[in-house]
Amino acid sequence: MVLFFKILFKNPYHLLRTRNSRMFLKLAFRYGDAQRYEPKTVSFFKYTMDVPDCQSFLWQFKEIFADENYRFQADSDAPLIYDCGANIGLDALYFKRLYPKSRIKAFEADPAIAALLQKNLHTNGFADVQVIGKAVWIADTTVSFASEGADGGAMTADTGQMRIPAIRLKDWLLAETEIDLLKMDIEGAEMAVIRDCGDALQRVKNIFIEYHAYVGQPQALDEILRILTGNGFRYFIRSEADRKQPFVNRTNRKTPAMDLQLNIFAYR
Repeated sequence: MVLFFKILFKNPYHLLRTRNSRMFLKLAFRYGDAQRYEPKTVSFFKYTMDVPDCQSFLWQFKEIFADENYRFQADSDAPLIYDCGANIGLDALYFKRLYPKSRIKAFEADPAIAALLQKNLHTNGFADVQVIGKAVWIADTTVSFASEGADGGAMTADTGQMRIPAIRLKDWLLAETEIDLLKMDIEGAEMAVIRDCGDALQRVKNIFIEYHAYVGQPQALDEILRILTGNGFRYFIRSEADRKQPFVNRTNRKTPAMDLQLNIFAYR
């Protein structure tokens, strides 16, 4: 009987046990039925943000604030954080809440989302966050980019899409003595960037990588893990798009273009 109640009430307990989780439920109740891609201004705790899509915002809030996926222990009260794929700034707000003196470099490829990022940071008093409105890539160049309108924009081989500026992340990492956290959510460009960074990862203490494997393209998870291991990291992997029967359901229903999406947490 004890096991029965543990199973029955596990999820409700976790959703109610912290202030951040309770705020997620409140936001889901308030904005969960909003139309997709309908811009709104949302408020939570002491913050106010302009969001382009409430559904994307809600799931970001759950991962960042309720689940605290990016929580880490810094060696100082002013850690250096590279936020690659900063989106509208929700993770930057979390980092500033965790470490008010943190030094954040926020990279966002989508021009419209980067403008919202800049606006949200200024609205909430975080003008000290450095916003770089460029894609994270393997060279200082321009790349083709497809905007999804929320958190799913990505670089693409289709030259018919918009062209945006890009920076070589390796050069930025090598300019630093050490980086406390490198967060990389760059929608499919992670393999090329990690491969290019190579030994520059020696300067990084903690790294988060959202890994995507697209149907019809080679999977490269093994190479990412070899690079992390070669740089002295241990890692933990969590599925971001689980499939109950993977032998039968070979793609995720919500993301049919991908057959694997993982969150990789690596640390020394």
